[in-house]
Amino acid sequence: MASDAYDWHFTQDVEEFLDGAGAFLWSEPALHTVQLTVTEMVRTNGNTMYGEDTPYFGRLVGGDGTVRATVMRTPPFQLQLTALPDGTADALAVRLVKDSRAVPSIVGPAEAAAEFAAAWEQRTGATTRLAMNQRLYRLATLTPPEPAPPGYARAAGTDDLKLIARWYDEFCTDIGEKTRHDPERWAESRLAQGGAVLWETPDGTPVSMASAPPEVAGQVRVATVYTPAPLRGRGYAGGATAVVSRNALDSGAKEVLLFTDLANPTSNGLYQRLGYRPVADFVTYEFEDGTTKG
Repeated sequence: MASDAYDWHFTQDVEEFLDGAGAFLWSEPALHTVQLTVTEMVRTNGNTMYGEDTPYFGRLVGGDGTVRATVMRTPPFQLQLTALPDGTADALAVRLVKDSRAVPSIVGPAEAAAEFAAAWEQRTGATTRLAMNQRLYRLATLTPPEPAPPGYARAAGTDDLKLIARWYDEFCTDIGEKTRHDPERWAESRLAQGGAVLWETPDGTPVSMASAPPEVAGQVRVATVYTPAPLRGRGYAGGATAVVSRNALDSGAKEVLLFTDLANPTSNGLYQRLGYRPVADFVTYEFEDGTTKG
């Protein structure tokens, strides 16, 4: 289908977006895990997690009325892309420029992200920088670490708010994430959802955490696995991740997913030992000195 047979439809209303694009997102829950999670957060909590800037959502509709791709941004975070049909990345860049939408960075499937980055550079004069290569993994058969690290896992509670907030902030710094939620608001949200687990040593000292947002479309995505640097290499993260993964399976999730930074061979090796298998690669690009405003 030629690119001129497609049309981008944008809205700031998440319910309107999901009415039009929900079936598309649900058709590939693993590949669309971030979009599914983000839209559920906005639908449930409004824009409270994203400050004063209003999120926007777009769907690419073919001449037959079928949604073929989606894009969304919850400022100040990246523009999130799904895979794009051939020839449509430039049309998206043109539309975003026309609407004066700022795009400081993007993340999406490797091919689509590269195509859009090239189009955005051409249309705005922005300087493009490859910021991160990630791999999406899906859990096959959970294989907890054997022997298990010393200690035990427990669900994080309200008394752990300050610790969870601090570790979330340190996690974002470690992975080079420049934009992040307010740490305490993020911790409050995650604790309210009941998805945070702490690994503690036998004397009750917390040494690692792992978390996951609630199930959406049959999938749960493990996220924010963090161990302070002085405590790494002792298996704590593997213990915490295995427990969060087991909790997701026990809750009825059909798929348990996670992303890794491909520049970190330790974490990639750990998750594969736990039973996670590659699904697809995703890429983040950052832009500087573009001409688009707003």
